[in-house]
Amino acid sequence: MTSWKRFRSASPNASVSASSTIAWSFTASPSIAIAKPSRLLVALRLAAVAGLFLVLAPLHIASTRLFRRSPWPPRFLGAVAWLVGARIRREGADARPHTLLVGNHTSWLDILVLSGATGCAFVSKDELGHGFIHWLADQNATVYVKRGHVKGAKDQAVAIARALDGDKPVALFPEGTTGPGTHLLPFRSTLLEAANYAGKDVEIRPVAIDYGDAAAEVGWWEEPGKANVLRILGRRGILPVTVKLLAPLNRSGDRKQLAAAARNAIGEALGLTLRSHSPISGEK
Repeated sequence: MTSWKRFRSASPNASVSASSTIAWSFTASPSIAIAKPSRLLVALRLAAVAGLFLVLAPLHIASTRLFRRSPWPPRFLGAVAWLVGARIRREGADARPHTLLVGNHTSWLDILVLSGATGCAFVSKDELGHGFIHWLADQNATVYVKRGHVKGAKDQAVAIARALDGDKPVALFPEGTTGPGTHLLPFRSTLLEAANYAGKDVEIRPVAIDYGDAAAEVGWWEEPGKANVLRILGRRGILPVTVKLLAPLNRSGDRKQLAAAARNAIGEALGLTLRSHSPISGEK
């Protein structure tokens, strides 16, 4: 089977073929020792997030009523990422308005990290659970879609294209769910149909969210949501994260070509290279 492996010594000139992609895999150890979360850290971080919300919520509401817009939601999300331990570094040109960001999805932390780094809104499934979480998502101009609603795919793509007319970049995760952090899941192309309805000035840019050696530890996969949140909140130490804003894609391709191109670009940005029966120069 052809697979995509991560090699730190990979040649920067190694190329990949979209049609041969089966899986993107990291060389993370199959058994990763994860420290028991600190209950004290969980309590302190939750208290800090609650305090931050109490300070910023009135500012956000006042800004919305006075100016019909507010800069506070992405600032809040970025600050929460910092409180949780993430230390964000951004690479690449700024994401301007009218940009569709297409990213890999490893954790719920991706929302905090990417919004804090770019000020973007998100495309999200319409079932977010608790009403308060839904309210928070509303404040950041979230675009909601129904998972598996194939007949409504065109309407969803049009809604995303309409959101791209606003003053925020819009981000979507075409994997459709969080992954284990050890590989990229297949990219679903349906929502990239928005490119066909978007204005000519809209850019589609892949973005790689790189947790480095902690990717497998951070990955939310086959784990209850509450357990994952408590584990991350109770994680000791800082978590370096690099947000790599990549070059815009050529919009001349169809949605499947765009999805494949985005997946390949993200894989390369994360230091992945093709490993097949025929060795590639630079692999060891």
